[in-house]
Amino acid sequence: MRKLSILLPHSRGTRHGGSGAPWSPGASSLPALDEFRAQVVSAADLGDAPTKRSIERFDGVLYRELDYPSLNAAARRRARSSVLIFNGLLGASGLSDPMPDHRLGPGDRLEPMGRLASWWKPHLTPVLADHLKGAIVWDLLPQEHSAAWDPTAVDTHLRITVRFVNVEGATVSHWNKLLKGALVRHLVTNRLVEPEALVRFRHPAGYRLDTAASTLDGAEPDVVFRAGF
Repeated sequence: MRKLSILLPHSRGTRHGGSGAPWSPGASSLPALDEFRAQVVSAADLGDAPTKRSIERFDGVLYRELDYPSLNAAARRRARSSVLIFNGLLGASGLSDPMPDHRLGPGDRLEPMGRLASWWKPHLTPVLADHLKGAIVWDLLPQEHSAAWDPTAVDTHLRITVRFVNVEGATVSHWNKLLKGALVRHLVTNRLVEPEALVRFRHPAGYRLDTAASTLDGAEPDVVFRAGF
């Protein structure tokens, strides 16, 4: 069975505080990134900051819609093993990884790194090339976060991108995060690896798979959900 991976953006909305130990090397997924994480944590002056698990730290619309605590045990295990959260502080983090309280995104600047997406890209790409080789990847990253890696350098089995569009076909922005959260919940609950299976996905806001507008074959399927379809 091929590895399933779901790439998500961090959220600006966070739950503050925390009782976990400060971040330290060896505490996170993808330990090959720890040398670079330590540099950003130090530059952000978060070396002594308490932590929460990533899934408890990020509290934006996407994560509220995912509603991790209400998933069944199998879906929670699947989410922990498959989701990576792109963020400016630690590069990419698993749901159970310790996370200081921060709002740094890849599009932000932090001295002496400069723009974090540009700084992370040469470090994150080779690590993901190893981690995601041969995997089925649901790439739900917006442009800001996509700039932090080079997917063309990663030999995935499938890299599936997703777009939500309105009746006229224009990409929606207001509902995008909520829709992605609902989609991730559906993916981990049903362990979906093939984009064709999304024909059963129904969002209460009325978005459904538009097979005519989607590209469902090849190594890089592009899945389109349309409102009022």
